[in-house]
Amino acid sequence: MNNENPPADHAFADDSEPGKPALEENLKSRATWTRLLFMLICYILVSIASLVGTFVVVLGFFWVLFTGEVNRQLRQVGQSLAGYIYEIVRYLTFNTDDRPFPLGGEWPSADAE
Repeated sequence: MNNENPPADHAFADDSEPGKPALEENLKSRATWTRLLFMLICYILVSIASLVGTFVVVLGFFWVLFTGEVNRQLRQVGQSLAGYIYEIVRYLTFNTDDRPFPLGGEWPSADAE
């Protein structure tokens, strides 16, 4: 990403016009309000992902309890879900402008273990 062609929801902190208050410019900025909309959607998505994660944790515990071994598929789902939640938190905390799945990015893989 560069300053010449930022994403639609990117806001620059230092790019105010001379003589125009930064607050007024930010309040009128479509990019700021678009970012808020995507942040609200991401908040809903991370809430849903947390519920799914809770289900995976409980199911994984009972799997180990009754079989004595870890379910590889559940572990991969948990890893992928953790990566997804990480991407959402990075977007919500302004550490990245890359929107997570399904708002622009792809679902993270479970390969990083």
